[in-house]
Amino acid sequence: MHVRTEKTDPSVTRLLDAPERLGVLHATVPDMAVPDRDFDGIAEIAAGLFDAQVALVTLIDRQWQWFKAAVGTDETRAPAEDAFCTHVAAAADASLVVLDASVDPRFARHRQVKGPPFVRFYAGAPIMLEGQAVGTVCVFDDKPRTEVSQSLIHQLCRLAALAASLFKVKDEARRRALKEAALSREEQRHAMALEAANIGSWLWDIRSGAIAGNSALKRMFGLSADSSVGARDIFGAIHVDDRGATFAKLRQAMKADDEYDGMFRIGDTGRWLLGRGRVHDRDGKGNPLTFIGVTIDVTDQQASAQRTRLLLKELNHRVKNTLAMLQSLARQTLRQTSDPAEFMTAFAGRLQAISEAHGLLSDHEWGTIRLADLIAKQLLPHVSAYADQIELHKDEVSLGPDQAVGLGLVLHELATNAVKYGSLSVPKGKVVLTARNVVEDGDTVLHLTWSEVGGPPVREPKRRGFGSILIERSLDKVLGSSVKVEYLPAGVTALIRLPL
Repeated sequence: MHVRTEKTDPSVTRLLDAPERLGVLHATVPDMAVPDRDFDGIAEIAAGLFDAQVALVTLIDRQWQWFKAAVGTDETRAPAEDAFCTHVAAAADASLVVLDASVDPRFARHRQVKGPPFVRFYAGAPIMLEGQAVGTVCVFDDKPRTEVSQSLIHQLCRLAALAASLFKVKDEARRRALKEAALSREEQRHAMALEAANIGSWLWDIRSGAIAGNSALKRMFGLSADSSVGARDIFGAIHVDDRGATFAKLRQAMKADDEYDGMFRIGDTGRWLLGRGRVHDRDGKGNPLTFIGVTIDVTDQQASAQRTRLLLKELNHRVKNTLAMLQSLARQTLRQTSDPAEFMTAFAGRLQAISEAHGLLSDHEWGTIRLADLIAKQLLPHVSAYADQIELHKDEVSLGPDQAVGLGLVLHELATNAVKYGSLSVPKGKVVLTARNVVEDGDTVLHLTWSEVGGPPVREPKRRGFGSILIERSLDKVLGSSVKVEYLPAGVTALIRLPL
């Protein structure tokens, strides 16, 4: 049920158009048009308190007043400009009581007061979210009242406050569920990337002895995929002839704050593993708290001495760079957020970007990889229809390890930003990439342009986040490279220069 007023009050217009109020409303209750049985009890209590024919829990956007719960009517919405409840929201912190609308100059000429359903009595209290009036708890009746006690009005206001609290609780639950779902997806992608590259990753809690490791690590050490892992399990799996030296190297790395670098055999299988790692953080007294690292199965490389020497030299360099990058990414990401779920989402995505590049390089024995393959690996997880959303114009380009890892991170950060705010946040948006080999002073240089089209209007951010810094610095290891990001109104454009 709704009541149309004779003309729109200026205060009502200001309320309906207020961007702050609409922002709070849409952010907190994105499904406002859907009735919610969780609010039925509030409407039923209001109807009972006032012995009223109709009771509502409403939300008011620019055009409509939506009924989240209703007693005495089957309607689900009403025009916002003509609703009694809009006057309540316009007053923000005050309730509205109309004892007899037929003699009230604001509503006496209204057609639903003069005609069916002959509304006479109305009482409403505002629902406040973050200081903004977004709706009401209200009651209607076709019988006028001579008076309404302050205690009843107080109870109506308490019901409105209860509705506001319920909206907040449901919003927090919704946001938490979205974060948990996003984290779960990122964890799955992370695990798949490391599995594809056959890299065991681990984080050792030195005080408790617990080791958090992926399935690749457990498989390398002959441990059950479902089992919890402790330091005793790991050291116990190492060949007895290599165990002492491995433990000594770890202790020395902790003491000297240096990097651990060790190769050892697994006792049961005889397979050779390469481990690299270092202390991740320390307590106030300098004692190590956690140790982070990676483990790679190098059995096949050991079969050929010359091949092993060449490959290990490259692997040591790459793993060292990757470990340093992982630590830097972890620390910088932690500085950006104190929320564990948000940290894991951001960190896992960046770790996935590194893993994807490592996986391609591993497939090509750490030689060169094709630019098109790297682009596909980094962008496929961010789009639903790759052929429609990614347009690629390119020359044939081959990338070395430093170039591939650095450019992979740049592409990941650009894609993540595009999914959140840019062209990939809408179904018809897309990214156009143009890659050209250009000869400059006798040397070949890749000019790669990232252009977002079809997305929402873009504004340059007021503050440079870690993602922006990472885009600019991911290619630091490649001399002469540069990344320039331009926030054009039509879409983000990135100009990448990369010597080949």
